Formats: sequence, C-alpha cells, structure tokens
Amino acid sequence: MPLTSRERVLSAIHNEQPDRVPLVIGVSNATGIKMAPYKAIKNIIGVQAPDNYIYDWPELGTAEIDEETMCRLHSDVRGVLDLEPEEVRKWNRARDRHSDYIDSWGSGQTEISEDDWFPSVHPLPDARTTDDLEAYAGWPDMSDPTRIGHVRDRARQLAKENQFAIMATPWLLFPFERAYAMQGMETFLLNMARDPDFAHALMEKIAVYCKQLMGCFLDELGDNVDIIKIGDDLGTQDSLMISPKMYREILKPIHADFISYIKARTKAKILFHSDGDVAPLIDDFVEIGVDILNPIQTSAGSMSDLPSLKKRHGKNIVFCGGIDTHRILPFGSVAEVRQEVKRVIDILGPGGGCMIGAVHTVMNDVPPENVLAMVDAVEEFGHYPLS
Repeated sequence: MPLTSRERVLSAIHNEQPDRVPLVIGVSNATGIKMAPYKAIKNIIGVQAPDNYIYDWPELGTAEIDEETMCRLHSDVRGVLDLEPEEVRKWNRARDRHSDYIDSWGSGQTEISEDDWFPSVHPLPDARTTDDLEAYAGWPDMSDPTRIGHVRDRARQLAKENQFAIMATPWLLFPFERAYAMQGMETFLLNMARDPDFAHALMEKIAVYCKQLMGCFLDELGDNVDIIKIGDDLGTQDSLMISPKMYREILKPIHADFISYIKARTKAKILFHSDGDVAPLIDDFVEIGVDILNPIQTSAGSMSDLPSLKKRHGKNIVFCGGIDTHRILPFGSVAEVRQEVKRVIDILGPGGGCMIGAVHTVMNDVPPENVLAMVDAVEEFGHYPLS
C-alpha cells in the first residue's frame, strides 16, 4: 500500500526506506521555481492559477506554486513561510518598480536589467567596530506580528490534512550570508581575514535577530512541522568561500548555537542549505546537529563524487537535492534529465536517507519539459526496491 507523502518523507529523513524516494520541489526559495518556467509548466499541464510570488516578493522572482501544479509535480512537501513586515511590503509595492528593493534589514537589490535583480545595497559597508554596529538604526524588528500572522493557521491546516510533510522556512539569510548582505561580499570576506573579532561580532549580532524571529516562528508552528530549513551558502564551484579552519573558529560556533536553539524548541529535523562544494564541512554539519543537507550540488568539486558522499556520510545525514541545475536541467535533453535522475537515485537512494530535488531554485533558463521530465523520472525510477 502506497505511503502518504508525509509518511514517505518521515521515513526517508529517519534513514529508513520508504515506498518511493521523496521529491522536494516548490517549497521555498532554495527548492522553488522561477516565474518563467512556472508559467510555462502551467501552460503545458493546463492549470489556470495566479502568478504569485513567494514571500510576496516579486524581485526575488520565485513563484508561489499553486496546489494543482504542486500535485502534478509530485512534490511530497509543503512549505510554511514567513513574510517581511507589512510596512516593508507596502513600501516596496508603492515604490517606483525599477528603483531599489529594500528589505527590513536595510539591505536590498538593484535592477540590472528588466526584472533581473542583484543584491547590491549594503547598509554597513564601512562598519569596522562594535560601536558602528550599535550605532546602526536599521536593525529589524523581529517581533512585528505581520511577519508570522498567517503561520499558525497554515501549519494547522497542513497538519489536519496530514498528507504532506511540512517544511518551515523563515526568511533568514543566516549569519554569514546576512553579514555580506550588510557589508558587501568582498568587504565582509576581507574583514573575516583581517579582523575576525569584528566579523564574529557582526555575525553574533545578526544571530540574535535570527533567533528572535525563529523563536516567534516556532511558537506559531507548535508541533505542526517536520523540517526546519536554514542555511548559509559556504561553497563555490571548486571549493569553500572560507577555509575550514576559519569556518570552525568563527562561524561554526554560531551555527551550532542556532541549531541548538532550534532543537531545544522542536522535534523537527534540521535541513541545512548550502550551495557549492561543502564536502570538507559535512562532518562538522553532522557534529552540530544538521539532519538533512541540501542541495548536493553535483557540479561542484567533491560534491560530484556521489558514491563517496553516500559511503562516508549516508548513515549520518540525509541528502536532499542532487539534480544538476548547472548543465543538465537548463541544457540537457529530456532523455538526459531522466538518466541523471536515475543515476542520482541509484547512488543516493539505497537504504533511504535521500530526497530528490533540483540543485537550488529552478531558474528561468530551464525548459518546462525538463522540470516535468525530472519529477516524472522520480516517479518512474524512485520506487523501492530500486532496480
């Protein structure tokens, strides 16, 4: 007898073997679909639904997938998200549509071409001391009820239906990413090298606000959640953005504290999202309590060696993602997409502990036929026992 989607996911994230490898798509910005392929998918499958954006944030560009399309995509997970405060959303809706988007931290995005936005607004580029941080008047109000006013009802409804696993994704640029959003990437990475005490102080201060929002969010969720998604992009195509030594000395303690904070308040599993080649840090992630690693960027360095990842880490962490968005999904044929899905499932799927999805968001250059080929291939090749 087939499992429900929720039962399937719960089995996989407890390193058990379900009836089929679960599929995670359309749930958050890290597992979502940009608007162009979403509209094209709706056109192919004949769905009439509004073109809404997750987080009520058009400049982010990620679609809020309607339920009929989510079912056609065989997604086993549904999301519960937060929002920017209503005041911030109202201001951004009213501004000139080509002017800079500014978030509740004071950072933001600039339109570099039509509907193409780049994070280039950094409110603390010159900060060098803790006094500079204390003097900044733009720190966010995480107690604003309009951030999470919808969370309780959404989570309760999903729990009542008891069909899909619930993944909660507060919009937190986790401390490392938020720090370079506040200072600019080059400036902050330079500060990590020349003044690690200041870099640590900035990330510690950011983590305080992250925990405030997470605490409010978890209070609203109650027991109605299976997975909490957090993350910090730490990798590049070939290596890490910072050395393992620097990670362990400066950032790992902050990650560990935040994960401990979450686990003291919920039984939900922790999904940690980090793009790039983060293979050197997987043991560290396991040590600090990460349960699920996403997105398994198979085009990046050592992350391409799936057999080694499965052999070394498969008993200690669940793999989520794995379908290449660098070449296969945007440029591969339908047959190549299907073959890649089968390959990833055959390596990461045995014994459970695997959920399939695209490596990060399905971008605008991905043909809709390839998205459908990916999800249908999971349905075809992902049933246990794997052939």
